[in-house]
Amino acid sequence: MAALRYGVVGLGVMGRNHARVIRELDGIELAAVVDPFAVDDDIAGAPLLPGLDRLLEEHIDAAVVAVPTTAHEEVALRLAEAGVHVLVEKPIAADVTQGRRMTDAFRSRGLVGAVGHIERFNPALQALRQRLEAGELGEVYQIATRRQGPFPVRIADVGVIKDLATHDIDLTSWLAQSPFRSVHANTSRRSGRPHEDLVAFNGRLGDGTITNHLVNWMSPMKERITVVTGESGAFVADTLSGDLTFYENGTDATEWDAVSAFRGVAEGSVIRFALKKREPLRIEHEAFRDAILHDRPGIVTMEQGLATLAVAEAVMRSAADQREVVIDDVSGVGEEIR
Repeated sequence: MAALRYGVVGLGVMGRNHARVIRELDGIELAAVVDPFAVDDDIAGAPLLPGLDRLLEEHIDAAVVAVPTTAHEEVALRLAEAGVHVLVEKPIAADVTQGRRMTDAFRSRGLVGAVGHIERFNPALQALRQRLEAGELGEVYQIATRRQGPFPVRIADVGVIKDLATHDIDLTSWLAQSPFRSVHANTSRRSGRPHEDLVAFNGRLGDGTITNHLVNWMSPMKERITVVTGESGAFVADTLSGDLTFYENGTDATEWDAVSAFRGVAEGSVIRFALKKREPLRIEHEAFRDAILHDRPGIVTMEQGLATLAVAEAVMRSAADQREVVIDDVSGVGEEIR
């Protein structure tokens, strides 16, 4: 079978990473890249074209859209009209209205439309999802995430909610296999930029799980932590290192009264799992390729990306109105999050 021909639209940091992974994978080839501001295609390792029209002349089968969020809709709809399968970087679009038009365009044409919520492909979170599905934690009570670090100069068109918190919204629903039903948020602008650069929000999922999320661009340290607490203990996933640790609820009583008074749940064993660590972007591209070639599940669908964006917009409304926001159903919210 001939290799799938790919194009990459946008040669920023993520676009170049996509180009690198595409060149390394079996069954696909990088036909060309598009970026009107790029002057050298050496990093991409493929012909550099001036615009989308020229890319479509290359008869590509699939494309990665890694342009600024505000341009996602325009580029993706052009590709859909040409019959091209697309992996668009997260968030799916600048707003829900645009995201719904994109979702409808790919669904109506029978094309694969995927969204680059890459955290689902992190080895720590994939192992955590498998262990939750196997019932190792029992009932899940709470999911908390911390996503902090310095401001990325490359981001200018959206704030920290749509750029970063969408990771946490997606991975939380995916881990719990349950959609967000309400959120309550606070935001702040501390850097002088027009968009929020700090958000703290709580949520409740459809299954009753309580969630908590701390996200900012204001920290000199970088942190990517997910904590899932349940009846058997707590899992801690570090997606920077790809590590997964389990803190067991113990049953042994202590005879040290000063410690016993402050322990709450009894302490048990701590296990750091040995995981096979593969690059998440490579796993994401394998899932995208296999969805095109074999109709296999595993991608983050545009319907799911749309649902995540709807939650992000609810977080923004909550912060603006200083109230809890109940989230209405949108296309994809009820879809099984596999």
